[in-house]
This record gives sequence, structure tokens and C-alpha cells, in this order.
Amino acid sequence: METPENRRTDTPARQALDALVDNHEDIAALNMLAGSEVLVPVPDDASEEDATDPGTVALPVLEQPGGEAMVPVFTSEPAMAALLPFIGRYRLVPLGALAAQWPADELSLTIDAGSPHPLTLTSEGVRTLLAR
Repeated sequence: METPENRRTDTPARQALDALVDNHEDIAALNMLAGSEVLVPVPDDASEEDATDPGTVALPVLEQPGGEAMVPVFTSEPAMAALLPFIGRYRLVPLGALAAQWPADELSLTIDAGSPHPLTLTSEGVRTLLAR
């Protein structure tokens, strides 16, 4: 039986993030990250159609101190629950596919915010590093 304590947290995306702590230019880790799936929380105000449509993903946009907009994604359910314990729905999305359609505005992406090794990328960084 799967419980919160035994859910897998050492995912390929998490392994890539840990490798990037030691070497920010690790091409193998960036490729692994771009090819990994992440959990994208479904915003509370998203309709059921938006939450399940395979052609679109409703992005949860959080405003950071200073007014900057950021989209949080996570490498595992425990990582998501640690920061956003009340999220009831999420989508599993290939990070590279998400990055390939990333908006052109100043929207940043944070992977595993609140973890020991989060990664935050600017809008340009998302498109250039992860859209492979």
C-alpha cells in the first residue's frame, strides 16, 4: 500500500537537481531534467475541462515578494505537499514539453521550492535550458 512515507522521492528530476548543485553546467543533468516529468499543481480556479485537457496546462502562478510571478512545479508528491499541503489536484507533465510552450513574459519556474536544492529559472532560462 502506498503511503506518504513510502512514495518515491528520488525521481530522475530530483537526481538531476541534486547533480546541478555541484555543477550548474552539467549537460547530462540538464538533459535528464528536461526529459523528466514534474507535478504541476492545478490552480483552484481552473475548470475541470482545463484541469484534464491533454492539450493545455493551467499554470499555478504565485506572486513572490517584490511582485515577481513564479510557477512552482515539483519532482514528487512529498515535495509538493511540503510546500503546498492543501493542493488537491495536479498534472504530471514532461518538463521539456512544458518549457517548449513557456510564455514569453517574465514568468519564472521554480522546481521543488522549499526543498534543500530548488532550481529557479527565468523565462528565458526555461526556454533555453529545458526546451530540448
